[in-house]
Amino acid sequence: MKLTKPRLALICGILCISIFPILVKLKLASGLISAFYRMAIALALLLPYVLITKNFKLPKTKIILLAVLCGILFASDVAVWNIAIQDSSATQASLLTNLSPVWVGIGSFFFLKVRPATNFWIGTLVSLFGMITLVGFSFFLELNFNQAFLFAVLSGILYSIYLLVSKKVLSEIDVLSFMTINLIASSIYLGILCYALNEPFTGFSDTGWFVFVLQAVMCQLCAWLSISYATQHMRATRVSLSLLSQAVITSILAWLFLEEQITLQMVFGGIILLCGIRITFYDKTISLKKLFSKN
Repeated sequence: MKLTKPRLALICGILCISIFPILVKLKLASGLISAFYRMAIALALLLPYVLITKNFKLPKTKIILLAVLCGILFASDVAVWNIAIQDSSATQASLLTNLSPVWVGIGSFFFLKVRPATNFWIGTLVSLFGMITLVGFSFFLELNFNQAFLFAVLSGILYSIYLLVSKKVLSEIDVLSFMTINLIASSIYLGILCYALNEPFTGFSDTGWFVFVLQAVMCQLCAWLSISYATQHMRATRVSLSLLSQAVITSILAWLFLEEQITLQMVFGGIILLCGIRITFYDKTISLKKLFSKN
């Protein structure tokens, strides 16, 4: 496979976002305030650059509003994902939030009246089975849907909506301008939310502030500038599928640095979940009749 600039950018972006759950799991701050500083510090670094270099181009009002919507969606996604990571494990939260391609297809079916192919529904069933295996069958039989589980799934739903809207916006605007508007909206939205919920904006350790800066530089600017660039130049399905590898890398990092236990059941569940999502992107239509027919 030839490593073109978009592919290299995608690899760089995946590596950068893979460390994010590990940083959040350190619990040096609440999930909400951590999300706020991730956006605010990234904005403080990006805004002077785009203004000085004159790389910011003000788009049409409609595109501005959509970019603002993207900012709110992405901020909500990061906030609920942070809470899910802190209340469960980095591995489980990362895998569950990666169900986003499934929610994209379901949302398209119900709201956009787009009928997904047979492969999508097969892949969805396999993915959902993988999710049940990952979390545990008793978890579902007892209807024990705790906050961490619900927030991880909600994160995937919010992210899927963000992907659909941002793909439209990025066809009309350059990456730097999009990221600038996105970060302004995210920072204001999360700032108001943190203030309303009496979240502390100060009083963190030196390590805490260092982690905030690391999240902003690595997990926000480097990661999403790279992924947005890749999204502009590659098929959205290919980008989405590639992003699934983030969950695998995060699991390995969580095992190495956080000593998170990864059970055999979680491994099987994760593999089934990822295989199911891979089926949804398979080009050739899978024929159930041929699959089960005798040779």
